[in-house]
This record gives sequence, structure tokens and C-alpha cells, in this order.
Amino acid sequence: MTDFATLREQMVEQQIAARGIDDGALLAAFRTVPREKFVAAAYQTSAYSDGPLPIGSGQTISQPYIVALMIAAADVRREDMVLEVGAGSGYAAAILGKVAREVIAIERHPILAAEARERIEALGIASVTIVDGDGTQGWPTAAPFDAILVAAAAERVPQPLLAQLRNPGGRLVIPVGGQGCGQSLVKIVRKGTEEYETADLGGVRFVPLISDES
Repeated sequence: MTDFATLREQMVEQQIAARGIDDGALLAAFRTVPREKFVAAAYQTSAYSDGPLPIGSGQTISQPYIVALMIAAADVRREDMVLEVGAGSGYAAAILGKVAREVIAIERHPILAAEARERIEALGIASVTIVDGDGTQGWPTAAPFDAILVAAAAERVPQPLLAQLRNPGGRLVIPVGGQGCGQSLVKIVRKGTEEYETADLGGVRFVPLISDES
């Protein structure tokens, strides 16, 4: 029988902490959320591997380190209201739910959204709400957000997401770039009504961010 608890601890130590993520609350979240519950049975023994895994509908559950990197880059804090675009399996939302006050996670594929909702409810993570919708439009009824994380690559940063950042101080972490060229993980901090500070966090590879309006 697979010892998931040991694999989970090894993942935290070897894949996340060893790469420089040292936020105690974030590491604790990765130690408590069972990643094997967020993948199909056929992939459960690979749940703690150092890479993405398929979850259906042409989507993937991101590499654990990338999930950690994005949350750390967004500087998510206990008092924060967070938006995740691209809930997928619900794993990153579950991690966020352990370190933030409230999380809204948008998923455009109804089947994935329903499955993610079931997992979150089964784990009793009351701070997370999974909703169906076009993530490029954000979730204006709950804005402003202290942090927004996008789990798919956009050719350009969606304006609605910038507009829904808390002013000042809201943080957006998003992969930017097309599928045929390099993608970069970008952090954008809102400094004023129309003023933003951007930093490039390095190369990544994500599925494309799709808008219902495209």
C-alpha cells in the first residue's frame, strides 16, 4: 500500500523547501492537503511526483513546486481575499484555503468545477468556493482581491483582473506568453488606480488561458 503521508513529506522537503520556499504556513498547508485526492485513481501513486499530471478536459494539475512558487510570489496572507483563475482539480485552491481568509476559484470546465467542488467539500475546507465561469473576467461581485493567481498562460494580461486588484497593494501572479513561444511567470503589484509594477519570475509552461469572448 502506498504511504502517501511519507511521500507528501518528501515532496515538501525535496521539491518545495529545498528550492527556497520557507514560508512556514505555506509548507504546513502542503503537508496537510492530500494531493492524491485531487487526481484520478490511475495517477494516485504519482501524485507527489515532481511534475504536472493530467486531470481531464485537456487540463493538468500543476507541479507542486509551481503551486508553491505562485502562492509565495503572491505573498498570500491569512487576512487575504484571493481569486484563483483556473481551479482545475481544486488542489491549489485547497492549499490557498489553508493560508488565506477566503478563496474564490473559477473553472470554465463544468465537469472539473463539479469534481473540484466535491473534493473541497469532502475535505471540509470552508474558506474555498469553486465557481463556474470565464476566469478572464475575474469575479467582480467579490472584488477587490488582495491576490489573484492564474493557472493558465495568457498572451496578454486580462484587464478585468488588473481592475479587480485591491488598490493599492493587490498582487497578480500570471503566466504570460503564447503556446508557440516562451512563457514567463509574471508578478504585477497594483500601486495606484492606473499604476502597476511588474516583475518577471522566470520561465514556465502552462496550458493556454481561454476566454469565452475569444
